[in-house]
Amino acid sequence: MDPISIGIWATIGMITMLLLRIPIAVVLVATGYTGLVLVMATRGGGFDLAQGIMTANSFLGELPYSSTAEYTFTTIPMFLLMGYIATEAGFTKDIYTTARMWLGRVPGGLAVASSVGCALFAAISGSSLATTAAMGKMAVPEMISRGYSKSLATGVVAASGTLGSLIPPSILMILYAIFTDQSIAAMFVAGVLPGLLSLLIYVAMVMIRAKINPDLAPPTPKVTWQQKFGSLKNTWSMLLLIVVVVSGLYSGIFTPSEAGAIGAAVAFIISLLGRRLNRNKVSTALLDTLKTTSMLFAAVIGAYMVTSFTALTGIASELTAWAGGFDVHPLIVIASLSLLYIFLGTFMGSIEIMLLTLPIVIPIINGLEYDLIWFGIIMIKYLEIGLISPPVGINCFILRAVVNNTVSLGDIFKGVSWFIAMDIITIALLVIFPEIVTFLPSLM
Repeated sequence: MDPISIGIWATIGMITMLLLRIPIAVVLVATGYTGLVLVMATRGGGFDLAQGIMTANSFLGELPYSSTAEYTFTTIPMFLLMGYIATEAGFTKDIYTTARMWLGRVPGGLAVASSVGCALFAAISGSSLATTAAMGKMAVPEMISRGYSKSLATGVVAASGTLGSLIPPSILMILYAIFTDQSIAAMFVAGVLPGLLSLLIYVAMVMIRAKINPDLAPPTPKVTWQQKFGSLKNTWSMLLLIVVVVSGLYSGIFTPSEAGAIGAAVAFIISLLGRRLNRNKVSTALLDTLKTTSMLFAAVIGAYMVTSFTALTGIASELTAWAGGFDVHPLIVIASLSLLYIFLGTFMGSIEIMLLTLPIVIPIINGLEYDLIWFGIIMIKYLEIGLISPPVGINCFILRAVVNNTVSLGDIFKGVSWFIAMDIITIALLVIFPEIVTFLPSLM
């Protein structure tokens, strides 16, 4: 069997294992190891299994260290720690309360406040799932108790929670930048305008729907200006944290790894001074950081094995030549990739999709000579849609769990359908006007 055929069958086997819900790290390591064994065993025209096993073992012995012992990888645990400390310190409640005070009286006010609250919390958590879970516990019960449509109340939180992938800092952005050899800081800055655009489109849609049909979102009681300004005293710490991280990155005062460490330190000091942390909360934040970091690093090691394997098969060079020789408009390729990512997102998680497809997709993007920073943002928008698309829609299941199954999945999926339509509009704007993504990085 020739190397390309081995690569094709290995890819089929990898997707099959993922469909069987085998952990992503196990799937990637198994695929990469088996593929390396077969490719090296068939070199030279014969089949030397011992040679293949020896070479694969050599890769497996060296790769766990060589693939993760890089300074840039320290960015991941630092930003995770910052997010977990913020979660344990209860920053989410302050964010939502302030947003509700200031935005509660606009059409669909609580839903608008939930969307803005998700965006702000995403800026310190870096995780879509964490944002959805944290905001869902507070926002959804309050909206439903005030007569909001269940589909709107759940849909806005599940969809706005995906902004955790797009608004920096984002774990997906870090992984993408490392695997494509791009600047993490540039990726973070590139996500700012698309993140704000996504938020504004969500808010505009909610307000228009609430204006047309007030039964979806009944008006909330008025609050005084004193209450509004009083709510700000609880959010200064979170805003300070965002300003420190984003301004430091944009100005180049510190690197992304330093930004993560400084952000975690600032979050810890603020929470400690505000008496928001105790020994149990600090322990929980540290353990959650260790668990998530271990899972991500195991997946990264597997992804590097798959990348090494696909490089030996020659698939990457074949794809690059294939993409460069396309007779169709490059936008047709981008549209095809969008369908692929949205389809995969209906039954797989974002990290799994990214690590699975990058070795195959990036050669195509390089062949088309597209900006990799721009494509990274587009890819993350695709993954955001996958987070809320049936039948899996992980954010939807997370939200249903945190509201104690008081809302049906049918209502949640009905609610997010409006936001999926808005995401498609956002992607179209980013494709038509790529400057929305590239403008801020060009100023760095």
